[in-house]
Amino acid sequence: MATDRPEETFSLRKEVLLSPSTDGTTSHSTNDVEQLRLAAESGNGDNVVIDLNAAEADREAVSLRPHLKVLAQPKVSVIIPTLNEAKNLPHVFGELEKQIAKNNVHEIVLVDGFSTDDTIAVARRLRPDIRVVTQTRRGKGNALRHGFDAATGDIIVMLDADGSADPAEIPAYVEALTSGADFAKGSRFLKDEASGSSDITQLRRAGNWCLNTLTNVLYRTKFTDLCYGYNAFWKHCLPHMDVDCDGFEVETLINVRVAKAGLSIAEVPSFEADRIHGESNLNTFRDGWRVLKTIFKERVRRQGKVEASSPSVEEVAA
Repeated sequence: MATDRPEETFSLRKEVLLSPSTDGTTSHSTNDVEQLRLAAESGNGDNVVIDLNAAEADREAVSLRPHLKVLAQPKVSVIIPTLNEAKNLPHVFGELEKQIAKNNVHEIVLVDGFSTDDTIAVARRLRPDIRVVTQTRRGKGNALRHGFDAATGDIIVMLDADGSADPAEIPAYVEALTSGADFAKGSRFLKDEASGSSDITQLRRAGNWCLNTLTNVLYRTKFTDLCYGYNAFWKHCLPHMDVDCDGFEVETLINVRVAKAGLSIAEVPSFEADRIHGESNLNTFRDGWRVLKTIFKERVRRQGKVEASSPSVEEVAA
């Protein structure tokens, strides 16, 4: 799914410290990776333009923090947690195929949570080049953690396997990120015709509103849809998220930690369709309680020093 990198440049934010040229920017390759790292941590300096072709050997240095303009197309990894979704995958992968054909998606990482149907076999039949990872414990949070560790793209997209999220929206998320946001959060409740849901019940809608309002008050945020799992972000956000929960509270944990870290968040209008086959593993009261506990727990949690963790990925051989 990877494509040749264009003969263009990639711009980083002011975290990179190098002497600017007369036109206000500095052309530079990633040969001096250590200088880039130290400069990025210093928070000073001027914008740096990095040659993507020269930087291909060190993707981490390039993706320290994208600037308002990304001149070359970033690589996009789509993470799909699954649990007995064999019947839904043909639809989801069919829509993803359209994005792959447009070079909007670099790779698909499927994280399986001990499916008892032929989810993995169907996925491999549909996409022979798919990467399949197994999670170590049950739950969506654990699945996403392993998917994040396995991703190789500049941008990571979280996509459900039940057919409720539309892959055609991926370009809108990527646009929000390449326009300056660190984290692009999907919302079903923006005042936009592209926002909405045919799946959410009145009870879940009310619960989401209460939890969303509480979060906005406690964290001084402006979320419109706290408990929605269709999100995308630059890979440099991962250490700030440090996902360490197992259940459906993971979206809340990610949203809150991203906000506490002071990262730039942009909401993207999204429409949630009905699940195509099967029933959701979400339990309104049990998972709502877990979300509530997470909101209060994170309120008193101190932000530790951010360090990139070493990936621990168990990939399933074909």
